[in-house]
Amino acid sequence: MVNRSQTAEDRDRFLEIHSDAYRVLDQAIANRAFPGCAFGILAQDGISFSDALGRFTYDDNAPAVHANTIYDVASLTKVVSTTATAMLLHQQLRLNLETRLGDLLPGFVIGRAGSDATQSRWARQVTLRHLLAHTSGLPGYVPLFRRASSPFELLRATLQLPLEAEPGTRAEYSDHGFILLGKALECLLGEPLAPWASRHIFAPLAMASTRFCPLLSQRATIPPTEEDHTLRHRTIQGEVQDEHAFLLHGAPGHAGLFSNAPDLLRFAHAILHPEQAALFDPATIALFSQRQSPLGSSRALGWDTPSTPSSSGSLFSTRSIGHLGYSGCSLWIDLEARIAIVLLTNRTWPDRLCDAIRSVRPAFHDAIRNALS
Repeated sequence: MVNRSQTAEDRDRFLEIHSDAYRVLDQAIANRAFPGCAFGILAQDGISFSDALGRFTYDDNAPAVHANTIYDVASLTKVVSTTATAMLLHQQLRLNLETRLGDLLPGFVIGRAGSDATQSRWARQVTLRHLLAHTSGLPGYVPLFRRASSPFELLRATLQLPLEAEPGTRAEYSDHGFILLGKALECLLGEPLAPWASRHIFAPLAMASTRFCPLLSQRATIPPTEEDHTLRHRTIQGEVQDEHAFLLHGAPGHAGLFSNAPDLLRFAHAILHPEQAALFDPATIALFSQRQSPLGSSRALGWDTPSTPSSSGSLFSTRSIGHLGYSGCSLWIDLEARIAIVLLTNRTWPDRLCDAIRSVRPAFHDAIRNALS
């Protein structure tokens, strides 16, 4: 992969070609969809470009965002760390998608011993495939942090969450499912997920700016995500925004990763050009990018695929995979066109009320794709 982000001549040419995309982002900042953003594009020829607009906050004196600014990428953690780990373990024959969660985390079944027979039966059916495809029957989101104050209490509460549907019959995007998936993977790894992902994914791909739990010295260089009035009662900057990830010490399976646009393009390059990156096998990529049952779900294994409408816009092929992050981040990879687009923002600043990014994402992606074509 050739990175052109530091070449002034390339930037001028890029500004001209992608003027519509810049207009979309400039207007989004003016409309306070987010105070600033960094973005990156990996084109068919393997050349990447990254750039940035705006500032860390809406304060005129706030630091400017740069192309290599690190963001809290929230649920991009699910694909860049957790799903990527599952992919590697699967191709190493260390992970079977049909392994039952209860075999790795017995508390998921034992904790329901006093429940009705249906809950116990459903719990015994849940597999790693179900967790990856968000079809485990677990609820989408329950604010467990309101009653749990430690990692142990939060994990116990997650293990005991009532299942809302028979596994495999309903797709419901679930943070809780990926919290448990992260713990299950740690059982297979024999160590915490974060250091393993750092050694086996981030380091081989030269993702030097990607990590869980940024150092105290790094925090001021990361855009803040919100003024928290719920749990920590302080400005959240350089530490994970997600409350459950915070209680789990910042490095669980569903959120907590920090990264920048160039690093995420390196990850996308490993997906699009496996023969060059030598990390993921083509067969593994093909398997994990296939949509899963039930019919109508857009979910593949860990990954999402374009739905109608889609945050990826209207021009990504059906052979595309991607994911969103609650903080305002996204990664979309078109396996057919061999194109990837990263958008990083802190749209939750200063609070989570604004969802204007919903209309920005598809417009931005369409502008980029139109220019590339």
